[in-house]
Amino acid sequence: MEKVYLDSAATTRVRDEVIQKMQEALVNCYGNPSSTHSFGRSAKTAIEKARKTIAKYLNAQPSEIIFTSGGTEADNMILRCAVRDLGVTTIITSKIEHHAVLHTAEELEKEYGTKQVFVDLDTDGNPDIEHLATLLGQDDSKKLVSLMHVNNEIGNLIDIDRVAQICKESGALLHSDTVQSIGHYEWDLEKTPIDFLTAAAHKFHGPKGVGFAFIRRNSGLKPLIVGGAQERGYRAGTEPYHNIVGLEGAFVAAYDHLGEEQAYVLGLKKHFIEKIKAEIPGIEFNGLSGNLEKSTYTLTNVRLPFDRQKSLMLLFHLDLKGIACSKGSACQSGSNAGSHVLTEILNKEELEKPSLRFSFSKYNTKEELDYVVRVLKEFAES
Repeated sequence: MEKVYLDSAATTRVRDEVIQKMQEALVNCYGNPSSTHSFGRSAKTAIEKARKTIAKYLNAQPSEIIFTSGGTEADNMILRCAVRDLGVTTIITSKIEHHAVLHTAEELEKEYGTKQVFVDLDTDGNPDIEHLATLLGQDDSKKLVSLMHVNNEIGNLIDIDRVAQICKESGALLHSDTVQSIGHYEWDLEKTPIDFLTAAAHKFHGPKGVGFAFIRRNSGLKPLIVGGAQERGYRAGTEPYHNIVGLEGAFVAAYDHLGEEQAYVLGLKKHFIEKIKAEIPGIEFNGLSGNLEKSTYTLTNVRLPFDRQKSLMLLFHLDLKGIACSKGSACQSGSNAGSHVLTEILNKEELEKPSLRFSFSKYNTKEELDYVVRVLKEFAES
């Protein structure tokens, strides 16, 4: 049995050089970064170096990078603090955002009475930009728009520069969950007038449990987690130095090799699409995930022409064959509700068919993809 990992949208394999960097940090630099002795100063210096490095690649200021436990915490922090500290009373988002955004907005409705408004989606899952502009101009309430750059289930790419410009012209704040984007696409945060974005190291071959928020300077946000002066007062708690060093290592490697790795992974996706279409007639692609230009190069979401009874055993069968993929976001595993993303863009008949997300990385090969297609074809014919 082969072992094939095609679930990198859920989490990625950590780069070997990142593991080595983290091991060295754990062994040699174990001081508390807030301590004034040499052990603490060494850790603090490394953290600030990581902050400056990330800021440089994103064309941001070091003070705008705040380390967090990951994307979910960063999304929660930004949305909650925007309502609490900046007077936001309307959150405009879409129904296919990550639950870190949707559930936070729901809670803010209950706690603060904020209004949650959804921008219309087309049949491919793209937000209607004209409708967004209409929503922004409806009243004088303080608005925050939250739209993800790359959808984590169907891979659609939105025109974030256009969205940012519309928000700026309307006086609205813009937050984007860029967890599937940072480490895979270049950003220039001086050029793109976005107010807040979020990232997680484990989506670009770094460790789990660490990420960062970009918070535009002079935003007015106050800390969500209090109890210490860490992270420029934005986030109390002793910094996980080894994780931050790992994040920095993965981040630098991602951007230093971005061109070659983009080309390689895009080649894998193209090969997979061509192969699966040839071998399994009737297959469809959800959203724009089958479009090489309008979706991320890192994933595709396929709808298979299997009946409902047969599809019940599909993921189990793939797992027995050593193949890792998913039905949607890993955060929904164990839920019988199905994908909230697909529910929004597919009709009832389409939802009856099994849909799977296959996500790729630099560690995959075309031979692995051929094996996966072969297993799917054998399952279809069984």
